[in-house]
Amino acid sequence: MASLYPYSYGATLMKIEDVSLYASPDGASLLESPEANGRPILRGVSAEIKKIVRPGQVQGQVVTILGPSGMGKTRLFRIIAGLDKPTSGRVVANGLNRPVHAGEVGVVAQECPLFAHRTVLSNLMLAAKHKEKDSKVAHDKIMAMMALFGLEDHIHKYPAQLSGGQRQRCAIIQQILCSDHFLLMDEPFSGLDIVTEDTALQLILKVANMDDLNTIILVTHDVSAAVSVSDHIWMLGRERGPDGQPIPGAKIIHTYDLIEAGLCWEQWNPRGITRPAIAEFVRQLKEDFYNL
Repeated sequence: MASLYPYSYGATLMKIEDVSLYASPDGASLLESPEANGRPILRGVSAEIKKIVRPGQVQGQVVTILGPSGMGKTRLFRIIAGLDKPTSGRVVANGLNRPVHAGEVGVVAQECPLFAHRTVLSNLMLAAKHKEKDSKVAHDKIMAMMALFGLEDHIHKYPAQLSGGQRQRCAIIQQILCSDHFLLMDEPFSGLDIVTEDTALQLILKVANMDDLNTIILVTHDVSAAVSVSDHIWMLGRERGPDGQPIPGAKIIHTYDLIEAGLCWEQWNPRGITRPAIAEFVRQLKEDFYNL
């Protein structure tokens, strides 16, 4: 089933160009250049995120990097965020002809990075002032975001006084305030029950669709959640040699365009609005996942 909505692709928002990462034989340090006895973690990872254009609709992007534990997802996450330098290759964004710098891509880690000794407002002011020097303008932006996320009554609380979901929303606001349209989320569904996970999925879609340029990149091993929220999925795994053995170093071995497959967005038909039937797609995706 192809998408029932008209759409097209626009400018490239982010590009991963032939990224490889090597570690020392004992894994204790990353290498700046390949060595004969180095241990490959990532090998020739390449991918591209393009702006999605839908007439009359604000449409951001949600891309998921999917893969088993230990496959190198977190390492790729840190390279995309500009926190680690790859051994070779680069990640470019925002049309700039240089590798991304730390801080240009917002990061929401599993442990939400809020200072325990500061109130929510104080935490968010620190973030907002990275881009907005006028304190009043920064404060107004914070209050608008807090209202949008239903947190205006918690502005003077400390992180310890918030629920896990509230802390996650504050961490997302923090990164939106100080970054340029990109938001990386590391295992955002880890440890969540079904109700809280659904809330997190809706939040991710809400953030993505606040601006046409907003791009959310999720790193997870949760297949069902990835399908529920993504428009594209990149599966990180290891290729196999002629002998059937895995080749060291992970790369993107499968890509899935859920828009083209008709599995994105709610679809209208003559009988009303329906969610696409995705059971067979999830089954195939899980089969690919388990065969990595």
